[in-house]
Amino acid sequence: MPVPAPNLYPPFNIVRLSHVDYRVTDLAASRAFYVDTLGLQVTNETDTSLYLRAMEERGHHCISLTQANRADVGVLGFKLYDEPDLDQAETFFKSKGLPTVWIEKPFMGPTLRTRDPWGIPLEFYVRMDRLPSLHQTYRHYNGVKPLRIDHFNMFSADVDETVAFYNDMGFRTTEYTEDDETGRLWAAWMHRKGGVHDVAFTNGRGPRLHHSAFWVPTPLNIIDLLDLMATTGYVANIERGPGRHGISNAFFLYVRDPDGHRIEIYCSDYQTVDPDLEPIRWSLTDPQRQTLWGAPAPKSWFEEGSVFEDITPQEPALKAQPIVAP
Repeated sequence: MPVPAPNLYPPFNIVRLSHVDYRVTDLAASRAFYVDTLGLQVTNETDTSLYLRAMEERGHHCISLTQANRADVGVLGFKLYDEPDLDQAETFFKSKGLPTVWIEKPFMGPTLRTRDPWGIPLEFYVRMDRLPSLHQTYRHYNGVKPLRIDHFNMFSADVDETVAFYNDMGFRTTEYTEDDETGRLWAAWMHRKGGVHDVAFTNGRGPRLHHSAFWVPTPLNIIDLLDLMATTGYVANIERGPGRHGISNAFFLYVRDPDGHRIEIYCSDYQTVDPDLEPIRWSLTDPQRQTLWGAPAPKSWFEEGSVFEDITPQEPALKAQPIVAP
């Protein structure tokens, strides 16, 4: 199935990804990881919840952590352009036979909660509480110095159909991996904000969240984080990298939080603003697609992910397998 032509006039206007809600089993341990180690800034804290933002972000939060009995993912959030887009988004999801409900959330204006056809919980909003700028308050730059949330990557049991659905919402494909034997998509990277991706979908048991990613200033910040993690009890939480992806050209590191949620630290991808930019095709057998240089991805990187609350993942129909490290 070929990559669909971009939908340049979608039914509603998504600006960018916005936030992820993680459920965690030990809020104090999660705080030590996300705040003291990665360097995210606390914007609100209670006995059972923690809200965080990165250094360039003016919105109240990009991650919320909630104490729970089970570690999973509550919702993925996206910012829309203007108030009419909320009603248009509701009409779109209802037309697909998908549930919609208006909810009230702390620090946010009217919020539309829905899901995609495979069960990934999604929410859309226009207004989030604005906080004072931090980007030149350099005394707060700690850890890996995270600047902003960059993207979500999800396991999908049917990448072709998932790409078609998100294409209908206006996400444009920048790069993709195709299985040479079947011609089916094994993975795809799709954007709204003009980078390589806001969302990506990888063939696997899904839906599950593979990772959330944060953009950092330079590769040297990633090296600093590795030194910090190696000397503060987190060496076992380093899963993959550092290295450079072929797809996206990004310098990367993957780490796991205390509950196993995967976080990518990421920089150096490229601009994709032009609406007629052609997507780049990669073969599944090309060893440089996932790692331009660096150690190959471990088996855990292909198999493990965070489940969405109350969603049972399904096995993928496509059984093709990329190169996996021994």
